[in-house]
Amino acid sequence: MPIAKVLSIGDELLIGQITNSNSAYIGSVLREIGIPVTRMVCVGDVEEDILNEFEDSIKNFDITIITGGLGPTHDDLTKPLLVKFYNDRLILNEDVLAQVESLFAKRQIPMPEINKHQAEVPSKCKVIPNKNGTAPGMWFEEHGKIVISLPGVPYEMKEMMSEIVIPMLKRKFNDKGLQFFRSKTLVTTGISESALYELIGDKSSLLKGGKLAYLPDATGVRLRIDVSGSDETLLERNLNILTENLKSELGIYYVGEDVRNEVVIGNLLRSLGKTISVAESCTGGMISEKIVSVAGSSDYYLGGVCAYSNESKVKILGVNEETIKSFGAVSEQTAKEMAIGCLKKFGTDFAISTTGIAGPTGGSDEKPIGLVWIGFVSEYDSFTKKFIFGNNRQRVIERATQNALNILRLKLLKNSPKN
Repeated sequence: MPIAKVLSIGDELLIGQITNSNSAYIGSVLREIGIPVTRMVCVGDVEEDILNEFEDSIKNFDITIITGGLGPTHDDLTKPLLVKFYNDRLILNEDVLAQVESLFAKRQIPMPEINKHQAEVPSKCKVIPNKNGTAPGMWFEEHGKIVISLPGVPYEMKEMMSEIVIPMLKRKFNDKGLQFFRSKTLVTTGISESALYELIGDKSSLLKGGKLAYLPDATGVRLRIDVSGSDETLLERNLNILTENLKSELGIYYVGEDVRNEVVIGNLLRSLGKTISVAESCTGGMISEKIVSVAGSSDYYLGGVCAYSNESKVKILGVNEETIKSFGAVSEQTAKEMAIGCLKKFGTDFAISTTGIAGPTGGSDEKPIGLVWIGFVSEYDSFTKKFIFGNNRQRVIERATQNALNILRLKLLKNSPKN
């Protein structure tokens, strides 16, 4: 089985100016075709460091995929150092030049002379066309070792990987008995990792032939199902069967396949022909932000109010002053009145509200930091729920947002014709 290394080049990666998402993507797509990545390395724009990594690649790996350093400026070192490493020379590639000129023509801007140099490629490499940018990729192959250099711009690199590099690697290693890998990610919310494990952890028969990984984050727990085998068609079929088996056990906690809660909420609202409005205090607009991040949300989201002060709760949402005096701004009663006021103000079918103490100050024995009340109302239903989310301000806001969205999702599911 061939093994691979991913080499990312650029000072901007080492100083944290840019997140290195390229390596994760490359590792994922290589794994799918049965080529494991056993090392990922990031180096800066230092000639000695880069050449040392090239040497390591040839000695220890069958395949190395390099990203970055293919721009036209003096600090883009990858191409000249590959020329040096392979004792090669640059030649003008007319096809690449035509593509670069065409790109500038489409943008209706003159092409700088410096970009012409990007059409110069090492004579020993196969050119990997880049239809989205000016830097072509390069494929070197000597003594059974493959070195592939791609641009660092993620969308350029991804298309070159999926359309050219991956098919070439599959053809190259087709007779090596590659084990293909496939995975699906099921998103859950409203249940902790430990509770989820108790729900499904001992039902190994559900996942016979597959592996299950638990991946908790701020929004819930993602479940990744992994399968492997030499027959891609059979692999897909087995993965689908295992996925359906697992989904049947998750019940109301299941959100969807690799999908965000707010996308599911949008689909439900659209299918019901209903509308939503949001009244937020402690979440500061994050619920609305999540909802409107979905394209087409104007079909069902009519508006929101960020009523942070008591005065705004009273004046904008119509919360009764006596309610706040008697029960406090962070209370079941205030959460309910906020949602009712929001529903009336926007004339929506549903409204959701949040009020809480995000911290790090403002708590008491009776109402500790992390206390949040979430309210939901419709014409026929009202619901409130109390949560205590700990004392980390950002985590309180994020968890309150996610739980409010989950309450909304569950209420919409009850209204769905399928239920």
